[in-house]
Amino acid sequence: MDWWWARQLADDGIDALIHHQGRVVSRAQLQAAGWSESQLTRGLRNHRWQAVHPGVYATHTGPIGYDEGRLAALLYAGPEAAWSHYTAAEQLGLLKPDSSRPIYIAIPKRRRVRPQPGILIHRDEYWARRRGTVLPPRRKPADAVLDIVGISQSSDDAAAVVAQACQSGRVSPAQILKALADRSRLRHRHALLPILSDVAAGSHSLLELRYARDVERRHGLPRGLRQRSVDNEFTDVFYDGFTLVVELDGRFHLVPHRRWRDLDRDNRATLRAEATLRYGWFDITNRPCEAAVQALQILRRTKPDLTAKPCSPSCPVR
Repeated sequence: MDWWWARQLADDGIDALIHHQGRVVSRAQLQAAGWSESQLTRGLRNHRWQAVHPGVYATHTGPIGYDEGRLAALLYAGPEAAWSHYTAAEQLGLLKPDSSRPIYIAIPKRRRVRPQPGILIHRDEYWARRRGTVLPPRRKPADAVLDIVGISQSSDDAAAVVAQACQSGRVSPAQILKALADRSRLRHRHALLPILSDVAAGSHSLLELRYARDVERRHGLPRGLRQRSVDNEFTDVFYDGFTLVVELDGRFHLVPHRRWRDLDRDNRATLRAEATLRYGWFDITNRPCEAAVQALQILRRTKPDLTAKPCSPSCPVR
């Protein structure tokens, strides 16, 4: 059997392995170390150990932490198992950890594992090519992202994950696009292609992605420059040659210092002779056409014959 912990057990012994695993151990590991059946059950009989899952134990009686739970789930799933989806993405530093999520495990399609509370098992015929080389085993970064895209309820949810993962710097749009090649039936696959293009161009958040899609592309506006560096900061969208800056803020805030920072940025843009349009989440998700009209008015100050297109018969863009 392909046990990822076999080398460490042979090199360091069972006690070191248990310590390294946060005091979690599996029956298979104890048996591989030569423990007898009476040794295996002694800790449970004496109430010094507790069962986390069938065949997986914590060698203490306290609460099971999130890290312990992740490893216990991986050990329970058996040989050739690997963290996937959100669990892999968190371990790879692509997303922030969230202990309220279930633990996602990928196994070969030929195997079956009995479900357990808090564990979601994903059977995958391409399991081997999507597994990374790090231990404990987990998906490659791009495949972890695509796992999540495949279970996302909406394209917005998928876009938010892609943007956050790419912003971590640990995976790129090009890597995700390459991994997408063998997922022809992936949910949201069609919507993912322009999302990856926008992220590659510098969009860092879901709101920036929505602006690119619903304001720029749907109305035929010029494509702005994302994350331009100026005055020791970054502007969200800059229309080069039009002296227009668009700032996007998806957070609701009443914090005085944050409000001052926004005003200060707008004032410095004015000093650079640049017009600033600032939009929040409600503006872009509920009134993208009105935002397009406003951007177009400023863009036409420089190029009066600039063309645009309405996205619907009732769209005010002309």
